[in-house]
Amino acid sequence: MSEKTAPSEQVGGPAQVPMMSPNGSVPPIYVPPGYVSQIIEENGVRRVLVLPQTEFHPGGHSPLHHPPPPPPHAHLPAFIPPPHAMMPPPHHLYSGMAGSAGDMNPQYISQYHPAHIYSEPLSADNHPTHGRPTFVHRDERTNKAHERLQKKLKERQGGQGGGLGPTKDSPPPSPQKSRGTPPAADVQNGLGGKGLEEQGQSSTTVGSLDKPGPGKSTEPGELDEETKALQELLNSICKPVVTDIQARGASLSWVAVGGPEGEGEEGERKDGEKATPELRFTYEVSVSYNGKDGKYATAYGGEELSATLDNLRPATDYHVRVQALCKCLQGSPSEPASFTTLSCEPDTPSPPRKASGTKSTLVLQWKAPCDNGSKIQNYILQWDEGKGTGVFEQCYYGPQKQYRVTKLSPASRYSFRLAAKNDMGTSEFSKPVDFFTSCSVPSPPACLELVKAGVTWLCLQWQRPAGSPKEDDIGYVLEMEEEGSGYGFQPSYDGDELSCTVRNLHRSTKYKFRVAAYNTEGKSNPSPVAEFTTAPDRPGCPARPTVKGKPHPTSFKLSWDPPKDNGGSEVTKYVVEFSEGLAGSSWELVYSGSVTECVCDGLKPGGSYQARVYCISEGGQSSLSETLQVQTPAVPPGPCLPPRVVGKPKAREIQLRWAPPQVDGGSAVCGYSVEMFAPQCEEGKEVYQGPELDCTVGSLLPGRVYGFRLRAANKAGCGPFSERTEVTTGPGAPEACRPPHVVCKSPTCAVVSWEVPQCNGAQVSEYRLEWGAAEGSMQVCFTGAALSHELKGLAPATNYFCRVQAVNVAGVGPFSEVVLCQTPCSVPAAVTSVHALRESEMRIEEVAAERGEDEDEEEEEEEAAPQLYSPSTCLGLRWEAPCDHGSEITSYLIDLGERQPVLTGPVTKYIIQNLQPDTSYRIRIQALNSLGAGPFSHTFKLKTKPLPPLPPRLECTAFSHQTLRLKWGDGPAKTASSDSLQYQLQMEDKNGRFICLYKGPCHTHKVQRLNESTSYTFRIQAFNEAGEGPFSAVYTFTTPRSPPAPVKAPRVERLDEHSCEVTWEALAPMKGDPIIYTLQCMSGNSDFKQVYKGLATSYQMSGLNSNSEYRFRVCAIRQCQDAPELSGPYSATVTLLPQRSESVGPASGSRTVETQRPARSLTDEQCAALILMLFAVISILIAFVIQYFVIK
Repeated sequence: MSEKTAPSEQVGGPAQVPMMSPNGSVPPIYVPPGYVSQIIEENGVRRVLVLPQTEFHPGGHSPLHHPPPPPPHAHLPAFIPPPHAMMPPPHHLYSGMAGSAGDMNPQYISQYHPAHIYSEPLSADNHPTHGRPTFVHRDERTNKAHERLQKKLKERQGGQGGGLGPTKDSPPPSPQKSRGTPPAADVQNGLGGKGLEEQGQSSTTVGSLDKPGPGKSTEPGELDEETKALQELLNSICKPVVTDIQARGASLSWVAVGGPEGEGEEGERKDGEKATPELRFTYEVSVSYNGKDGKYATAYGGEELSATLDNLRPATDYHVRVQALCKCLQGSPSEPASFTTLSCEPDTPSPPRKASGTKSTLVLQWKAPCDNGSKIQNYILQWDEGKGTGVFEQCYYGPQKQYRVTKLSPASRYSFRLAAKNDMGTSEFSKPVDFFTSCSVPSPPACLELVKAGVTWLCLQWQRPAGSPKEDDIGYVLEMEEEGSGYGFQPSYDGDELSCTVRNLHRSTKYKFRVAAYNTEGKSNPSPVAEFTTAPDRPGCPARPTVKGKPHPTSFKLSWDPPKDNGGSEVTKYVVEFSEGLAGSSWELVYSGSVTECVCDGLKPGGSYQARVYCISEGGQSSLSETLQVQTPAVPPGPCLPPRVVGKPKAREIQLRWAPPQVDGGSAVCGYSVEMFAPQCEEGKEVYQGPELDCTVGSLLPGRVYGFRLRAANKAGCGPFSERTEVTTGPGAPEACRPPHVVCKSPTCAVVSWEVPQCNGAQVSEYRLEWGAAEGSMQVCFTGAALSHELKGLAPATNYFCRVQAVNVAGVGPFSEVVLCQTPCSVPAAVTSVHALRESEMRIEEVAAERGEDEDEEEEEEEAAPQLYSPSTCLGLRWEAPCDHGSEITSYLIDLGERQPVLTGPVTKYIIQNLQPDTSYRIRIQALNSLGAGPFSHTFKLKTKPLPPLPPRLECTAFSHQTLRLKWGDGPAKTASSDSLQYQLQMEDKNGRFICLYKGPCHTHKVQRLNESTSYTFRIQAFNEAGEGPFSAVYTFTTPRSPPAPVKAPRVERLDEHSCEVTWEALAPMKGDPIIYTLQCMSGNSDFKQVYKGLATSYQMSGLNSNSEYRFRVCAIRQCQDAPELSGPYSATVTLLPQRSESVGPASGSRTVETQRPARSLTDEQCAALILMLFAVISILIAFVIQYFVIK
């Protein structure tokens, strides 16, 4: 018997090793970790040895050879240790098939039971001792457990038929049971009959789970347990084993559900027992190439325990799993087994393609096919050498993907095919493909043909040039010339097609065309010129139709203009469509002809219609014109039915109601007109006009008979009147009284009287009198049956309004007309709201009084106003004019107490003059008119202000060429603390006007930025709460001349040991005055002595001592023409150091000068600027610190 090697793999638990017997059954057994099983055949009996694993071969093959697992035999039960002696489920199991190792489902372990394959105990020579109990003892225990399980199964089945069905605690019998059971002695010896070896795989003989045995019924609980047992059996399928892995296929086998177990029960059956019904198991194999957890596809389904997978991809990882099914039950898929297909030769490449070519060369290119796991090394290109015999010769061998074939014949056909080669072999050749070399210049094509003409396009076609081989690649150039363009023939198409559609042409235009053919060798002559004309376009839409003339209620006439664009052909017909209403849902043809006008009749008055028109020409039908909306004129509506009374007629009003007319005249009724005929009157009066269908007619007389008629109106006019309706009113309230009569007894008393009105059938029970100062705010002042009433407490010279109303049992009558009366005049009322004028108002009063003078006099009066109306001697009063009580106020009397009263005109503002300063006055005012004097106003007090101060004396205390310090008064120390005395200093400018320099309480002021030797004029004024005092006399002060500016430090240059030269910068003359210079020298600690004075800017000094130190300084002097000389400040001091012998070299000069600038004191302005700069820097630093450390 042939055997195959199995791969050896180190495992962490018991390994599954298939065993083989002479009849072909191989029950699986479990071995401890680190051990392997070996099968030994002696005298026809095979034994299994468990040996320690001595060598690990990763990815290789095991030194032990195991044949592939044949189907389990019916007489050899499986071996499994008892549950209390079993190891944990192993992670990896050895399989008897080459190239496969996988995991085993834990549910599968409990399905095996002790087997009787060990006919004699294993010796110590066969395997070393490893500290574990021998498997023989384990077999005895499992045998006893198996016997107990079989006995329990027989008791549950009840012995009917002699069959044993699978239960929850017992495994299913082997699926490879023979149809004829051999003698028990043969089974124990491990020998089977010939018939058993020839049998194929068959279903396992087990008891039925769906139908109970004959003679005994099965309980529902037992059915559930049997179904669960079968489900567990289906879930216990092992991982499949993959063998014979090829590039595009692999063989797959797996162990039947339940494994080769249960065979031992055949020996325990009695001869008279019948076999149980068999269970048929089917299996589904699913494959995934997307990983272990990828999508699986079913590749096989059937009852076989092996399968062959075809059409696999080379060098690809696959995962395969198997699933068991039985009687509509489906088990869980097994653990997937992984394998990788082998590499192989590449796939058949695609045929090469022609990249380019000439008469004698062809450039071929191709794409790389799938390499199937091995990189493509070379490509094999074969050709038939143009013979056409089907015999191919190699023309290229290499790794490139293109090749140029040369030395070919023109216009010839060549066949090529391609193959790829890698380390695994050479692929099949591609299908042969034919290519042609180029030929000569083609002949001109035949004349062009017109396929179809459009408005803006022409579809043309032509024939291939005669005599050109089919294999020649010919292109075509189509040229076009537009008639009258003057540009000649222009190319419009370039390609290899035999037809072309030329677009973007003009309608109804003639074009000339010609075509030329070309190939790689050149271009042919053009074909004969062909002329074609584009089709005309459909015309444009006509103009919007218009109504010609005035439309009639039942007809109107339409006219329209032809389209601006006729599309290249004449318009043959116009079509007018008509639609009633504005919706335009349905259109009717009302006219068709060549005339551009038509009459539409048979219309409804006041109807809305729409009209549109389109035209037809040779080019087609135009689009619709714009829609015209026409409204036919309406006619007046028809007559209405007579109006009817709503409810019971009242005394003074009647409510009428009516219905619309039956004919509206083509226009909606917009209003109704109701006419009323009064008693004993034949002329009607319109009492209502509006759109409502009812109205209330008021202002009627009670108990009268009135007639009413009605007519409707629309926008076309009013229709005829309806018939007249007669209505009688009921009794009502009294009529309005006549206007009352008013008689004034005095300015504060009046008597009102009135007459009895018409009672309208009911006596007047009372009268109501309303009285008020305004017509809209009268109030009832009397109610009673009297015909007069006296009113007291009225205001003189005041207008009053009054009216009277009568009341009876039927209601309240209307008011009489309003009567206006005026009370007699009287003396004025008392003056109120008196207050004093401000000083500004006093000045404005005087200026307004002098407004008639010219501008110069007006300015002089404005300056003199404060003197005329000084608040120290004048008081200004303003008051509101009191009520004059009907007589105009002629004057006011101002009472000042002890002084004589002042009488003014009819003014409300007055200034009292010639009063004592700082004096209080008690004032009251009285108004007078032609009837006498009114009462005095209330008394109020006013006080005049003290006199303003006199101007102080102005004097100059300090002066310079640019500043003047002025002083006035005795100083703040001599001024009273309560006196708020202030001063205003003014200076005259160039224009002679005085401008203010200072205004405040100080007594000194420094005038800066003045010019030298210039006279300035000043004046001063004092003011306080009493006002501004007069200006002082004019003071004139003159600034002195300015001295020259300081000269920069001079430069000293030693000429020799006893002489030197001093130079300095010159200054410009000052206003024409020359500048001279004075040079001073100091030797040692002596004083400075003048050594030079003149106009020069340099001086050579001799007779110097070489060991002495000299200092020089210079100042400028201004020689004034009419004043003594002005000397400027001295410059900085320059020192001439003594000459040292050691510091003087042969090449060094004799210049040894040291400049020393004396410390200069800062002026007040410089000190203030320096302090201000320091304060600004400190403020910026503090702000930065606050911003950075506090805010942030």
